[in-house]
Amino acid sequence: MKLKFSVPSYVQKVARILSKEGYDVYLVGGAIRDIAIGKQPDDYDLATNALPDEMLELFPRSVSTGAKFGTVIALIGDEQKENQEVEVTTFRSEEEYVDGRWPSKVEFVDDVYRDLGRRDFTINAMAVDLSNGELDSQEIEKEWEVYDPFGGMQDIDKRLIRAVGTPIERFKEDGLRAFKACRLASQFNFEIEKETFEAIKECIPIAKQVSMERIRDEFMKLLLKSPKPSKGIELMRQTGLLQIFLPELLEGYGVEQKMYHVDDVYWHSLKTCDCAEDSVKLAALLHDIAKPRTDMGNGHFYGHDIVGVEMVDKIMKRLKFSKTETERVKKLVRNHMFYYPHSQDNIQKKEEGIDLTMWSDSAIRRFLNRVGEENVEDLFKLRIADATANPNSPFDPEEITQLQKRISEVRAKDMALKVTDLAVNGNDLEKIGVKPGPEMGKVLKSLLDIVLEDPLMNTKEKLLEAAKNML
Repeated sequence: MKLKFSVPSYVQKVARILSKEGYDVYLVGGAIRDIAIGKQPDDYDLATNALPDEMLELFPRSVSTGAKFGTVIALIGDEQKENQEVEVTTFRSEEEYVDGRWPSKVEFVDDVYRDLGRRDFTINAMAVDLSNGELDSQEIEKEWEVYDPFGGMQDIDKRLIRAVGTPIERFKEDGLRAFKACRLASQFNFEIEKETFEAIKECIPIAKQVSMERIRDEFMKLLLKSPKPSKGIELMRQTGLLQIFLPELLEGYGVEQKMYHVDDVYWHSLKTCDCAEDSVKLAALLHDIAKPRTDMGNGHFYGHDIVGVEMVDKIMKRLKFSKTETERVKKLVRNHMFYYPHSQDNIQKKEEGIDLTMWSDSAIRRFLNRVGEENVEDLFKLRIADATANPNSPFDPEEITQLQKRISEVRAKDMALKVTDLAVNGNDLEKIGVKPGPEMGKVLKSLLDIVLEDPLMNTKEKLLEAAKNML
């Protein structure tokens, strides 16, 4: 089987150096898979029979990232004289895996077949020989012979994720591979081959040994690289992987939403994630996470946004997300239920004899203070995804358009939105007798409330007077 593609000049340079010294060198792994699928590779990894010490001598500007595993990062200048990293790994075989992740025995071998045989899936176990004299300094498309001992090209044609060799052995070696199978199936819209799929179910105890950080990274790849993350998430549910790291999402499976929704909580969450932009994918998946625990049985889920914040906090701490990202997602989940009446609502309500006024300036300020100015656009993205995923939603996009206009109007005015915007600080308050600590925090919050209501109060003189009255 042949593929027509060009090899970046800096990758060719690394290959030429190795080949000139008499070593075999192959382009391997994901790059060939991506080219065969029709995607531009993110990176180009090489495999060789040169040992790590030999590579470090050949590439003075290189870093050994894992001597035990034979991996060296070669730093090579490209045509623009910018440094590029090329990962080069010695052919190896692996045995006796421990903790469902790391091989306790690594043997360097002189055979690319044995190296490919240790890899996870057939679509990642292909190689192109770059030591055959066909290299040049130009990035010209040419036909390359693909070495494919395990049928990876055939599986690409069939759109299948299939383990190399015996599936259950591959998953016993590395517990992360089960998650990766679901991610790749979702990313490329492939199916998981039947025997491989069943092996994932059998190897759940091994998958449970994988650290939450590694699971988180693989799951976020699924969310951000898949056309529809719902495919991979559902595969994780079917295999039992989802129970390991996100059991709360399973609680919504089969929980009907009798008002305004066509899907149960689980499927609505997945469809919202599919519709969401990258910056709110995770928040979209978790926005209704508390509905099963707040189900009133009549189609109402009172307080699910509030309970959801507590659940999101536990989930994201479990998965070792940063505090900053955790707080951002919590704010989006807490505020995803906002409603802003647009002009057509007012006309209709007035015709019905109901007086429905737009949010006041102070209401806008409190909204921005509660959500955080930096999160407002993401909150709008979440709201749009939530509505798009539900054909029965009463949401009208004009709601956001009008709110954006009002926010722009209020932002144009001189206003304070957070404590640090106040014309006084802790030192000023301490001079008039406010004690540092909880008392100081309460006074500052009260002063912010005053300024949110009336921005003209944000002067040092007026705020100190107000603080004295509080005392």
